[in-house]
Amino acid sequence: MDLTGKVALVTGAAQGIGRSFSEALLRHGAKVALLDLNMSAGEACKKALDGEFDAASSLFIACDVGAEEELKCAFKKTIELFGSLDIVCNNAGINNEHNWEQTINVNLTSVIRGTYLALEYMSKENGGKGGVIVNMASLAGVAVSHLISQRPL
Repeated sequence: MDLTGKVALVTGAAQGIGRSFSEALLRHGAKVALLDLNMSAGEACKKALDGEFDAASSLFIACDVGAEEELKCAFKKTIELFGSLDIVCNNAGINNEHNWEQTINVNLTSVIRGTYLALEYMSKENGGKGGVIVNMASLAGVAVSHLISQRPL
């Protein structure tokens, strides 16, 4: 698959599935905006990817996807640097049972917000070229957590 000239934005890109997704995109010729809340992991990821791929092919943006303005700014920075947007992977996710509102904000609200931002920038109706949106999810959404099942009711 040739993605040369395509531009991707990946949330939760510094580690795990997000990093693997970003590496695959770069390997196939795409340019990638790497979004992550963890600054040190994000910078380390960018440095490692620069060792394997052209440094100009990726951009690390420290971003709390749960903060609406930060996410909007990250989309704008991506387009300002790379000129377009073709692929959005809403991958960031957390599991914070002590702050369920933050979990909902990151795992649900930011995915919806990221999808709408992707549509805004990529939609042919808005002057975009079209594109692909990938919304990642966890099996934790359909299975009872081991920690929860151990709690007395």
